[in-house]
Amino acid sequence: MMTDAGFDRGGIFSGDDPFVLAQSWLNEAEGQELNDPNAIALATVDAAGLPNVRMVLLKEIECYGGGEGAFVFYTNYGSAKGQELDASGKAAFVMHWKSLRRQIRVRGTVEREEGPQADAYFASRSLKSRLGSIASEQSRPLSSREALMARVAKLAVTEGLAPARPAFWGGFRIRPVEIEFWADGAFRLHDRFRWTKGEQQGQWNIVRLNP
Repeated sequence: MMTDAGFDRGGIFSGDDPFVLAQSWLNEAEGQELNDPNAIALATVDAAGLPNVRMVLLKEIECYGGGEGAFVFYTNYGSAKGQELDASGKAAFVMHWKSLRRQIRVRGTVEREEGPQADAYFASRSLKSRLGSIASEQSRPLSSREALMARVAKLAVTEGLAPARPAFWGGFRIRPVEIEFWADGAFRLHDRFRWTKGEQQGQWNIVRLNP
């Protein structure tokens, strides 16, 4: 269910499911953006409320139908972002495509994805990427690059060709409470539509924002 107060949302903004719309924008960016069209700037806060932002790769936009869905990425749970996400249960991110002159902003709640879906994604990665994920104590001090490469080499011997996903590595699923679709406009008169989650399942309230 969707309420948009009669706003004109034709063209690239049309549709009644924000996850389908987000996927369509990402699909378009994949044909034009030179590098990592699925890159997002992920924002978290630490225990003192100080923000952290870093680039990660969005691996899936889940579209359940009826206006329900989520955004999924993967990381080391012991990393700074992993610990901050676990502690707060909230996150925000922005996807920006310079080639399209568009962006999507998302805010929402977070939960872990550490089941078969995470196992399947880990198995799909290259062997070197899997070994690197196991070897890296992400966000912790490192004495030298040589020390890290030595750990990777050792794991290549002990883990073999099919290392399993370690318990400290997996996915996070962001379930949005707010999504904003933004497109560049002439003279900085941009088009902005904010979708806010309603109380009922699949309900979104949409407003046009000033640029």
